[in-house]
Amino acid sequence: MPRTEKQWEEIREIRKAQIMESALELFANEGYYPTSISKIAKKAGISKGLLYNYFQSKEELIREIIDKGIQDLATTFDQDRDGILTEMEFQYMINTIFEILQGNIRYWKLYFSLIMQASVHQLVHEGFANMVPRLVTAQIRYFEKKGLRDPVSEAIFFAAVLDGIAFNYVIDPDHFPVDKIKHLIIEKFSQINSKDDEN
Repeated sequence: MPRTEKQWEEIREIRKAQIMESALELFANEGYYPTSISKIAKKAGISKGLLYNYFQSKEELIREIIDKGIQDLATTFDQDRDGILTEMEFQYMINTIFEILQGNIRYWKLYFSLIMQASVHQLVHEGFANMVPRLVTAQIRYFEKKGLRDPVSEAIFFAAVLDGIAFNYVIDPDHFPVDKIKHLIIEKFSQINSKDDEN
């Protein structure tokens, strides 16, 4: 019985994910430039020609891998997309970020290893540059609503704390107290009030 268009699309998405996973592992472990399209195709169990049906170049492949990571995290921010974070949305964001990290730690270990490569960071800088300002702006507004004296620095500090937590967790997940840290982050950043009011 012939496959339907939907079935072909599902097969295509599965194969595309397989290619991206194979490429991510090779890029992270062997480096972006030393990894060839032929090597990626071999690891994915397909021909080089078939791989080109999904990705026109190695550059397109690396950008899509990085974009997937960015978009996975971006979906946790500002549920109603109004540019304003409520306290409930802020807590949802933190909880979901931790769920994403814990849900596929192998992916994120490889992902962090990949984006630490200077050559890769140059290739994908545009994706980060397009996303980060929108997210930081929403966080700055959140800290402004909390009445904090320097909301810009608070937003930068918050982002740096999350980066550090994610990095330490993927390095040693078995010994990192992830649930305790998550609750501590929520307590420190979600339930804060103006320091000026407290003094």
